[in-house]
Amino acid sequence: MTTPFEIFMVCTPGFEQTLQAEALENGFSDAQITPGGITIMGTWGDVWRANLVMRGATRILARVGSFMAFHLAQLDKRARKYPWGEVLRQDVPVRVEVSTSKRSKIYHAGAATQRIETALKESHGMTIAADAPVSIKVRIDDNRVTISVDTSGESLHKRGHKEAVGKAPMRETLAALMLRACGYDGTEPVLDPMCGSGTFVIEAAEIACGLFPGRTRDFAFQQLATYDDTAWKNMRRVGGTHAPTHHFYGSDRDAGAIRMATANAERAGVADHITFQNLSAADIKRPEGPPGLIICNPPYGGRIGNQNMLYGVYSGLGDAIKREFSGWRVGMVTSEAGLAKAAGLPFKPKGAAIPHGGLKVWLFQTCTL
Repeated sequence: MTTPFEIFMVCTPGFEQTLQAEALENGFSDAQITPGGITIMGTWGDVWRANLVMRGATRILARVGSFMAFHLAQLDKRARKYPWGEVLRQDVPVRVEVSTSKRSKIYHAGAATQRIETALKESHGMTIAADAPVSIKVRIDDNRVTISVDTSGESLHKRGHKEAVGKAPMRETLAALMLRACGYDGTEPVLDPMCGSGTFVIEAAEIACGLFPGRTRDFAFQQLATYDDTAWKNMRRVGGTHAPTHHFYGSDRDAGAIRMATANAERAGVADHITFQNLSAADIKRPEGPPGLIICNPPYGGRIGNQNMLYGVYSGLGDAIKREFSGWRVGMVTSEAGLAKAAGLPFKPKGAAIPHGGLKVWLFQTCTL
Protein backbone atom coordinates (compact mmCIF):
# COMPACT_ATOMS: atom_id res chain seq x y z
CA MET A 1 0.00 0.00 0.00
CA THR A 2 1.83 3.06 -1.27
CA THR A 3 -1.27 5.25 -1.37
CA PRO A 4 -1.47 7.43 1.76
CA PHE A 5 -3.98 6.34 4.38
CA GLU A 6 -5.15 7.70 7.72
CA ILE A 7 -2.91 7.10 10.72
CA PHE A 8 -4.33 7.61 14.21
CA MET A 9 -1.99 8.37 17.12
CA VAL A 10 -3.77 7.57 20.38
CA CYS A 11 -3.03 9.56 23.54
CA THR A 12 -4.34 10.15 27.04
CA PRO A 13 -7.62 12.13 26.74
CA GLY A 14 -7.07 15.81 27.34
CA PHE A 15 -3.57 15.85 25.85
CA GLU A 16 -4.57 15.90 22.17
CA GLN A 17 -3.22 19.43 21.65
CA THR A 18 0.05 18.53 23.37
CA LEU A 19 0.43 15.46 21.16
CA GLN A 20 -0.31 17.53 18.08
CA ALA A 21 2.50 19.91 19.01
CA GLU A 22 4.87 16.96 19.34
CA ALA A 23 3.77 15.52 16.00
CA LEU A 24 4.30 18.85 14.24
CA GLU A 25 7.75 19.11 15.82
CA ASN A 26 8.55 15.63 14.45
CA GLY A 27 7.62 16.61 10.93
CA PHE A 28 4.07 15.27 10.72
CA SER A 29 2.91 18.53 9.24
CA ASP A 30 -0.75 17.63 8.67
CA ALA A 31 -1.47 16.48 12.24
CA GLN A 32 -5.11 17.12 13.12
CA ILE A 33 -6.69 16.88 16.56
CA THR A 34 -9.45 14.31 17.02
CA PRO A 35 -10.99 12.99 20.27
CA GLY A 36 -8.47 10.68 21.93
CA GLY A 37 -5.51 11.57 19.74
CA ILE A 38 -4.45 13.01 16.41
CA THR A 39 -4.66 11.89 12.80
CA ILE A 40 -2.25 12.25 9.91
CA MET A 41 -2.21 10.98 6.34
CA GLY A 42 0.81 8.88 5.53
CA THR A 43 2.36 5.64 4.33
CA TRP A 44 3.85 2.65 6.14
CA GLY A 45 7.12 4.53 6.52
CA ASP A 46 5.23 7.18 8.51
CA VAL A 47 3.68 4.43 10.66
CA TRP A 48 7.12 3.06 11.50
CA ARG A 49 8.54 6.52 12.24
CA ALA A 50 5.57 7.47 14.45
CA ASN A 51 6.13 4.36 16.56
CA LEU A 52 9.83 5.14 16.76
CA VAL A 53 9.81 8.86 17.59
CA MET A 54 6.49 9.82 19.22
CA ARG A 55 6.89 10.02 22.99
CA GLY A 56 3.35 10.97 23.96
CA ALA A 57 1.40 8.52 21.80
CA THR A 58 0.00 5.41 23.49
CA ARG A 59 -0.24 3.45 20.24
CA ILE A 60 -0.34 3.98 16.48
CA LEU A 61 -3.31 2.68 14.47
CA ALA A 62 -3.18 2.34 10.68
CA ARG A 63 -6.66 2.81 9.22
CA VAL A 64 -6.17 0.59 6.20
CA GLY A 65 -9.66 0.49 4.69
CA SER A 66 -13.42 0.67 5.01
CA PHE A 67 -16.66 -0.51 3.43
CA MET A 68 -20.39 -0.20 4.05
CA ALA A 69 -22.37 -3.02 5.67
CA PHE A 70 -26.03 -2.83 6.73
CA HIS A 71 -26.45 -6.38 8.12
CA LEU A 72 -24.34 -9.33 9.22
CA ALA A 73 -24.67 -11.23 5.94
CA GLN A 74 -23.32 -8.22 4.06
CA LEU A 75 -20.50 -7.83 6.59
CA ASP A 76 -19.60 -11.50 6.08
CA LYS A 77 -19.59 -11.19 2.29
CA ARG A 78 -17.52 -7.99 2.19
CA ALA A 79 -15.09 -9.20 4.83
CA ARG A 80 -14.41 -12.26 2.68
CA LYS A 81 -13.69 -10.06 -0.35
CA TYR A 82 -11.56 -7.54 1.53
CA PRO A 83 -7.83 -7.72 0.50
CA TRP A 84 -6.49 -8.65 3.95
CA GLY A 85 -3.38 -10.16 2.36
CA GLU A 86 -2.10 -6.72 1.38
CA VAL A 87 -1.45 -6.05 5.08
CA LEU A 88 -1.61 -9.36 6.99
CA ARG A 89 0.65 -12.41 6.72
CA GLN A 90 -0.85 -15.89 6.69
CA ASP A 91 1.88 -17.19 9.01
CA VAL A 92 1.19 -14.58 11.73
CA PRO A 93 -1.90 -15.09 13.96
CA VAL A 94 -4.29 -12.17 14.40
CA ARG A 95 -7.07 -11.21 16.78
CA VAL A 96 -10.14 -9.15 15.98
CA GLU A 97 -11.76 -6.51 18.18
CA VAL A 98 -15.06 -4.95 17.02
CA SER A 99 -16.85 -1.92 18.47
CA THR A 100 -20.23 -0.73 17.23
CA SER A 101 -22.29 2.44 17.53
CA LYS A 102 -26.01 2.95 18.07
CA ARG A 103 -26.17 4.56 14.63
CA SER A 104 -25.42 1.26 12.89
CA LYS A 105 -27.82 -1.52 12.01
CA ILE A 106 -25.11 -3.98 12.99
CA TYR A 107 -25.12 -3.46 16.73
CA HIS A 108 -23.91 -6.81 18.13
CA ALA A 109 -20.12 -6.54 18.41
CA GLY A 110 -19.71 -10.21 19.30
CA ALA A 111 -21.58 -11.41 16.22
CA ALA A 112 -19.67 -9.01 14.01
CA THR A 113 -16.37 -10.22 15.45
CA GLN A 114 -17.32 -13.81 14.73
CA ARG A 115 -18.21 -13.04 11.10
CA ILE A 116 -14.92 -11.24 10.45
CA GLU A 117 -12.88 -13.96 12.14
CA THR A 118 -14.62 -16.62 10.06
CA ALA A 119 -13.95 -14.64 6.88
CA LEU A 120 -10.28 -14.32 7.78
CA LYS A 121 -9.96 -18.06 8.45
CA GLU A 122 -12.04 -19.47 5.61
CA SER A 123 -11.34 -17.02 2.80
CA HIS A 124 -7.81 -15.90 3.61
CA GLY A 125 -6.22 -18.76 5.56
CA MET A 126 -5.50 -16.66 8.65
CA THR A 127 -5.11 -18.04 12.16
CA ILE A 128 -7.15 -16.41 14.93
CA ALA A 129 -5.64 -16.39 18.43
CA ALA A 130 -6.44 -14.49 21.62
CA ASP A 131 -2.73 -13.83 22.23
CA ALA A 132 -1.91 -12.98 18.61
CA PRO A 133 0.84 -10.38 18.03
CA VAL A 134 -1.32 -8.47 15.53
CA SER A 135 -4.64 -6.89 16.47
CA ILE A 136 -7.31 -5.84 13.95
CA LYS A 137 -9.59 -3.14 15.34
CA VAL A 138 -12.91 -2.75 13.54
CA ARG A 139 -15.28 0.14 14.15
CA ILE A 140 -18.84 0.02 12.78
CA ASP A 141 -20.31 3.52 12.86
CA ASP A 142 -23.30 4.69 10.85
CA ASN A 143 -23.06 1.41 8.88
CA ARG A 144 -19.49 2.11 7.77
CA VAL A 145 -16.99 -0.58 8.71
CA THR A 146 -13.55 0.96 9.33
CA ILE A 147 -10.60 -1.42 9.59
CA SER A 148 -7.52 -0.45 11.57
CA VAL A 149 -4.37 -2.36 12.44
CA ASP A 150 -2.69 -1.77 15.79
CA THR A 151 0.87 -1.31 14.57
CA SER A 152 2.40 -0.86 18.03
CA GLY A 153 1.56 -4.09 19.83
CA GLU A 154 2.46 -3.44 23.44
CA SER A 155 1.57 0.06 24.60
CA LEU A 156 4.21 2.60 23.59
CA HIS A 157 4.86 3.53 27.22
CA LYS A 158 6.86 0.30 27.32
CA ARG A 159 10.06 1.78 25.95
CA GLY A 160 11.93 -1.51 26.23
CA HIS A 161 14.52 -0.54 28.84
CA LYS A 162 12.56 0.07 32.02
CA GLU A 163 12.27 -3.16 33.98
CA ALA A 164 11.89 -1.97 37.56
CA VAL A 165 8.78 -0.01 38.58
CA GLY A 166 7.35 1.23 41.86
CA LYS A 167 3.90 0.78 43.37
CA ALA A 168 2.13 3.46 41.33
CA PRO A 169 4.32 4.19 38.32
CA MET A 170 3.88 7.10 35.97
CA ARG A 171 3.66 5.83 32.40
CA GLU A 172 6.41 7.14 30.16
CA THR A 173 3.96 8.39 27.54
CA LEU A 174 2.05 10.43 30.12
CA ALA A 175 5.29 11.70 31.66
CA ALA A 176 6.44 12.91 28.24
CA LEU A 177 3.15 14.75 27.67
CA MET A 178 3.31 16.35 31.11
CA LEU A 179 6.91 17.47 30.58
CA ARG A 180 5.89 19.08 27.30
CA ALA A 181 2.80 20.64 28.92
CA CYS A 182 5.16 22.22 31.48
CA GLY A 183 7.18 23.78 28.67
CA TYR A 184 10.12 21.39 28.82
CA ASP A 185 12.02 21.15 25.53
CA GLY A 186 15.27 19.47 26.58
CA THR A 187 17.28 22.64 27.21
CA GLU A 188 17.06 22.98 31.02
CA PRO A 189 17.66 20.88 34.13
CA VAL A 190 14.82 18.80 35.58
CA LEU A 191 14.48 17.66 39.19
CA ASP A 192 12.01 15.15 40.63
CA PRO A 193 12.03 15.11 44.46
CA MET A 194 9.83 11.98 44.64
CA CYS A 195 11.23 10.17 41.63
CA GLY A 196 10.14 6.57 42.32
CA SER A 197 11.46 4.48 39.44
CA GLY A 198 12.79 7.61 37.74
CA THR A 199 10.31 8.05 34.90
CA PHE A 200 10.23 11.86 34.73
CA VAL A 201 13.98 12.45 34.88
CA ILE A 202 14.85 9.53 32.57
CA GLU A 203 12.31 10.76 30.03
CA ALA A 204 13.67 14.31 30.34
CA ALA A 205 17.26 13.13 29.89
CA GLU A 206 16.32 11.07 26.82
CA ILE A 207 14.63 14.11 25.27
CA ALA A 208 17.72 16.23 25.97
CA CYS A 209 19.95 13.57 24.38
CA GLY A 210 17.78 13.29 21.26
CA LEU A 211 17.19 9.57 21.83
CA PHE A 212 14.27 7.88 20.05
CA PRO A 213 11.77 6.47 22.59
CA GLY A 214 11.24 3.32 20.50
CA ARG A 215 14.91 2.60 19.87
CA THR A 216 15.18 -0.62 21.91
CA ARG A 217 11.85 -2.41 21.42
CA ASP A 218 9.91 -4.34 18.81
CA PHE A 219 6.54 -3.41 17.29
CA ALA A 220 3.56 -5.23 15.83
CA PHE A 221 4.16 -3.68 12.38
CA GLN A 222 7.23 -5.92 12.09
CA GLN A 223 4.76 -8.85 11.77
CA LEU A 224 2.87 -7.34 8.81
CA ALA A 225 3.16 -8.04 5.09
CA THR A 226 4.06 -4.36 4.56
CA TYR A 227 7.21 -4.54 6.70
CA ASP A 228 10.63 -3.89 5.15
CA ASP A 229 13.39 -4.92 7.55
CA THR A 230 16.19 -3.08 5.75
CA ALA A 231 14.23 0.17 5.56
CA TRP A 232 13.29 -0.10 9.25
CA LYS A 233 16.86 -0.73 10.39
CA ASN A 234 18.04 2.26 8.39
CA MET A 235 15.32 4.43 9.91
CA ARG A 236 16.16 3.37 13.44
CA ARG A 237 19.84 4.19 12.91
CA VAL A 238 19.10 7.77 11.93
CA GLY A 239 19.11 10.10 14.92
CA GLY A 240 20.90 13.21 16.07
CA THR A 241 21.92 12.05 19.55
CA HIS A 242 24.04 14.44 21.56
CA ALA A 243 25.16 15.16 25.11
CA PRO A 244 22.62 17.28 27.02
CA THR A 245 23.53 20.81 28.01
CA HIS A 246 22.21 20.35 31.57
CA HIS A 247 22.09 17.70 34.29
CA PHE A 248 19.07 15.93 35.81
CA TYR A 249 18.23 15.08 39.41
CA GLY A 250 16.02 12.51 41.08
CA SER A 251 15.57 11.84 44.77
CA ASP A 252 13.35 9.67 46.93
CA ARG A 253 13.20 8.75 50.59
CA ASP A 254 12.93 5.06 49.60
CA ALA A 255 16.38 3.59 48.99
CA GLY A 256 14.81 0.78 46.95
CA ALA A 257 13.28 3.31 44.60
CA ILE A 258 16.66 4.93 44.05
CA ARG A 259 18.19 1.55 43.19
CA MET A 260 15.37 0.92 40.70
CA ALA A 261 15.69 4.36 39.14
CA THR A 262 19.46 4.03 38.79
CA ALA A 263 19.12 0.64 37.10
CA ASN A 264 16.46 1.98 34.74
CA ALA A 265 18.62 4.98 33.82
CA GLU A 266 21.56 2.68 33.09
CA ARG A 267 19.45 0.52 30.77
CA ALA A 268 18.18 3.66 29.03
CA GLY A 269 21.74 4.87 28.50
CA VAL A 270 21.29 8.15 30.37
CA ALA A 271 22.71 7.31 33.82
CA ASP A 272 25.72 9.59 33.29
CA HIS A 273 23.39 12.58 33.00
CA ILE A 274 21.30 11.95 36.14
CA THR A 275 22.17 12.19 39.82
CA PHE A 276 19.94 10.10 42.11
CA GLN A 277 19.88 10.67 45.87
CA ASN A 278 18.20 8.91 48.77
CA LEU A 279 16.62 11.73 50.79
CA SER A 280 13.27 13.14 51.89
CA ALA A 281 11.46 15.62 49.65
CA ALA A 282 11.65 18.19 52.44
CA ASP A 283 15.46 17.99 52.34
CA ILE A 284 16.06 18.71 48.66
CA LYS A 285 18.68 21.32 47.81
CA ARG A 286 19.08 23.49 44.78
CA PRO A 287 21.74 22.06 42.44
CA GLU A 288 24.41 24.24 40.91
CA GLY A 289 23.59 25.78 37.58
CA PRO A 290 20.65 27.57 36.00
CA PRO A 291 17.03 27.20 37.10
CA GLY A 292 14.79 24.63 35.45
CA LEU A 293 11.74 22.49 36.11
CA ILE A 294 10.71 20.61 39.25
CA ILE A 295 8.17 17.94 38.37
CA CYS A 296 6.83 15.16 40.57
CA ASN A 297 4.07 12.62 41.06
CA PRO A 298 3.77 12.46 44.86
CA PRO A 299 1.57 9.93 46.68
CA TYR A 300 -2.03 11.17 46.94
CA GLY A 301 -3.67 8.56 49.11
CA GLY A 302 -5.62 6.85 46.34
CA ARG A 303 -3.37 3.83 46.22
CA ILE A 304 -0.35 4.77 48.32
CA GLY A 305 -0.31 6.42 51.70
CA ASN A 306 -2.86 7.77 54.13
CA GLN A 307 -4.19 10.98 52.67
CA ASN A 308 -4.46 12.73 56.03
CA MET A 309 -0.78 12.09 56.69
CA LEU A 310 0.23 13.44 53.29
CA TYR A 311 -0.61 17.08 53.99
CA GLY A 312 2.60 17.41 55.98
CA VAL A 313 4.59 15.79 53.17
CA TYR A 314 3.26 18.26 50.63
CA SER A 315 3.83 21.15 53.01
CA GLY A 316 7.42 20.11 53.62
CA LEU A 317 8.08 19.77 49.90
CA GLY A 318 6.55 23.18 49.23
CA ASP A 319 8.65 24.79 51.96
CA ALA A 320 11.84 23.31 50.49
CA ILE A 321 10.94 24.54 47.01
CA LYS A 322 10.16 28.05 48.23
CA ARG A 323 13.36 28.12 50.25
CA GLU A 324 15.76 26.69 47.68
CA PHE A 325 14.38 27.08 44.17
CA SER A 326 13.85 30.72 43.30
CA GLY A 327 13.64 31.08 39.51
CA TRP A 328 12.47 27.51 38.95
CA ARG A 329 8.93 26.44 38.05
CA VAL A 330 6.92 23.47 39.30
CA GLY A 331 4.67 20.78 37.89
CA MET A 332 2.90 18.59 40.46
CA VAL A 333 0.56 15.68 39.76
CA THR A 334 -2.12 14.88 42.33
CA SER A 335 -5.73 13.76 42.56
CA GLU A 336 -6.53 16.15 45.41
CA ALA A 337 -6.58 19.93 45.11
CA GLY A 338 -6.28 20.10 48.90
CA LEU A 339 -2.93 18.33 48.81
CA ALA A 340 -1.64 20.68 46.14
CA LYS A 341 -2.84 23.62 48.23
CA ALA A 342 -0.92 22.26 51.22
CA ALA A 343 2.32 22.78 49.27
CA GLY A 344 1.70 26.52 49.51
CA LEU A 345 2.92 27.19 45.98
CA PRO A 346 1.39 29.75 43.59
CA PHE A 347 -0.27 27.24 41.27
CA LYS A 348 -2.17 28.39 38.22
CA PRO A 349 -5.85 27.40 37.98
CA LYS A 350 -6.01 23.66 37.36
CA GLY A 351 -6.82 22.36 33.90
CA ALA A 352 -8.84 19.36 32.83
CA ALA A 353 -8.74 16.08 34.74
CA ILE A 354 -6.34 13.41 33.47
CA PRO A 355 -7.10 9.67 33.73
CA HIS A 356 -4.20 7.93 35.47
CA GLY A 357 -4.21 4.46 36.98
CA GLY A 358 -7.98 4.38 37.46
CA LEU A 359 -8.02 7.81 39.09
CA LYS A 360 -8.58 11.35 37.91
CA VAL A 361 -5.54 13.54 38.52
CA TRP A 362 -4.52 17.08 37.67
CA LEU A 363 -1.21 18.59 36.65
CA PHE A 364 -0.78 21.64 38.88
CA GLN A 365 1.72 24.16 37.49
CA THR A 366 3.37 27.35 38.66
CA CYS A 367 4.94 30.15 36.70
CA THR A 368 8.56 30.94 37.48
CA LEU A 369 8.95 31.21 41.27
